[in-house]
Amino acid sequence: MLVLHHAWRSSASRRVRLCLAEKGLEFESRTVDLTKMEHHRPEYLKLNPNGVIPLLILDDGRSLYESGTICEYLDETHPEPPLRPADPFARAVMRNWIRHVDERIGNLIVFNWAHSMAKVASQWSDAELAEKMKNVPSKERREAWLRAARRPYTEEERGEARAKLVLLLDRMEEMLGQSKWLVGDAYSIADIAVVPFVKRIDEEIAPDAMTASQHPRVAAWWASIQARPAFAKANIGPFTSA
Repeated sequence: MLVLHHAWRSSASRRVRLCLAEKGLEFESRTVDLTKMEHHRPEYLKLNPNGVIPLLILDDGRSLYESGTICEYLDETHPEPPLRPADPFARAVMRNWIRHVDERIGNLIVFNWAHSMAKVASQWSDAELAEKMKNVPSKERREAWLRAARRPYTEEERGEARAKLVLLLDRMEEMLGQSKWLVGDAYSIADIAVVPFVKRIDEEIAPDAMTASQHPRVAAWWASIQARPAFAKANIGPFTSA
């Protein structure tokens, strides 16, 4: 059976769970506590040297990481229902959407890490913080932890991040004026990639931007997403609860 190392509120983990749900694939769930930095423990880094989640262990014991890569692998190995366009150009457009969304992750971190990560990291002494940073393999992640621990994001920075995330909605609105889904008339991994971002925008970051008056096509798209059986099965609940 597939084994998924993930966290319930992790944006990347939510993508993979949604893909698994769309495919009707069962998996063994192994949750990773990010505040305890379980994803930076030696045994985890042996499986994923990048020290990130999600991590998918295949039936033969091999491991895959990076949510976009995992989703494409699942679609290639379990082609029904298809989650990638058959046309090569449309598949390229899908990948560009995934890349565009991934480039917004820093803006999302401004809001996401303020809840649990910052509360935990701010309690560490300087010595504890320095020791924990030794196990973080990514420079970008170390910088994010240092920000969370010692320099909380300002209201100005939050405002800038919020504006950039709303621009994502603008781009979606334009695309959805041309087709039912983000890449043509079939639901794809491009739509899955955006779901965690829109979820956070809708529930906390900029809910006013998600209204039918501001982004009517995005609002209709979001209603369609939430109505899909896989959405409930993937357990994409409120970020700010517990």
